[in-house]
Amino acid sequence: MKGEKGFSLIEVLVSLALLGIISVGFLSSLGTASKATITTDEQETARNLAETQMEYVKGQAYATSYATAPIPDEYGGYTATIDAESLYDSNIQKITVTIDRHGEAVTTLEGYKVR
Repeated sequence: MKGEKGFSLIEVLVSLALLGIISVGFLSSLGTASKATITTDEQETARNLAETQMEYVKGQAYATSYATAPIPDEYGGYTATIDAESLYDSNIQKITVTIDRHGEAVTTLEGYKVR
């Protein structure tokens, strides 16, 4: 037995403990990265929808209020609201497009429209 070489029980336990600590850190960072990806995707989708709504409003005749463009079915849960505020003797409007997802505001886009 004196000539046998190998790992002692203590060395194996320390190695397993270190492997466990590293694994927990790695797995928790995967969860955080996944949440960040989902949030970024939601914000980018909302931004694209807001830009689409703004272009839709700019293509309409000058009015005191505007209806929203239809949102495609693949964007389930997203809704848009458009507010128009007259500025400078009603010749310029400040248009505010707000995109919500499941009732919570995700992004707001402001633009101007001239009569």
